[in-house]
Amino acid sequence: MGKAPRAGGFLRYIYRVTSTGPSAAPGLAPARGAAGPAASWRPSSVSPRAADFARAVVAQAAPAGRERAKNLLWAAGKLADYAISVGLEPVPGVVLHPSVIERFAVSAPGLSGVARRTLRTNLRFIARAAVPALAPADASLPRERAKAPYSPAQIAGYLALADAQPTISRRMRAAGLVCLGAGAGLTGADLRAVRGTDITCRSGGVIAEVRGARPRAVPVLARYHERLLASAAFAGTALVTGGSDPARKNVTTPLLRSLDGGTGLPRLEVSRLRMTWLADCARLLGLATFMHAAGITCSQRLGDLLATLEPADEATAVVLLGGKR
Repeated sequence: MGKAPRAGGFLRYIYRVTSTGPSAAPGLAPARGAAGPAASWRPSSVSPRAADFARAVVAQAAPAGRERAKNLLWAAGKLADYAISVGLEPVPGVVLHPSVIERFAVSAPGLSGVARRTLRTNLRFIARAAVPALAPADASLPRERAKAPYSPAQIAGYLALADAQPTISRRMRAAGLVCLGAGAGLTGADLRAVRGTDITCRSGGVIAEVRGARPRAVPVLARYHERLLASAAFAGTALVTGGSDPARKNVTTPLLRSLDGGTGLPRLEVSRLRMTWLADCARLLGLATFMHAAGITCSQRLGDLLATLEPADEATAVVLLGGKR
């Protein structure tokens, strides 16, 4: 395939500059006033027809800077050579079709995964400029951000509201909701399905046994132990947050309403209780320090790393996640 220009892990390719202008690629005249690398690129690594095609389409893309132009020229030239080799006409509407770019990026030999992704990104950039009808601009979609955790003062406020409920059953269920959310990170069906008998003292801490689609044992943060154990003892074999059918999706709604209305307190949301637990555990584990030292900013890399590791035993998890009594 020849060598790619240096961009990240790429090797620099050899090119030569002449004073003659570019020939027009079939089906596309070069952009008027094209200059710089796009106009004078004469590589030894691709065929003349492919070079003509690359000069024409890259001139339309109007890259910013010489290095960027060289990277785009190399990508377009290699794509055109590939298209010609499989019998396609080197015209933008054919060569820059998304299916051709995808097939080339997947089948191009001698490239690393990073190089393939960079190659495909560069070709899509060229396609958007040269044949915009084939690559319409992506619609702007909203991105859901993680909700902010509650502060310790806010959690204390919700627990105080739980203590102020008019009946003991309401007090126990409301406290159980806050403790399972902020102390064990449970939401949705996992939260609704917890029974009093699922809360046990073992491995040096308090464990919430989660059943359902993702069964697991969750160490409860130490500051929620006493309240959660009291709620669990009150519930016995019944559901900690109340109701008789955990499949009902509105089981926790009355509890959430009962904990709203405190002076200076935001609306209580189960998802934010979970974020509070996640933030507390991340602090205990030193996650921010680790990611800063490792130079990691993307959680996908953490997921790839974790796929190769085994979780610790329950007793170790209790200590690591702040659940030791």
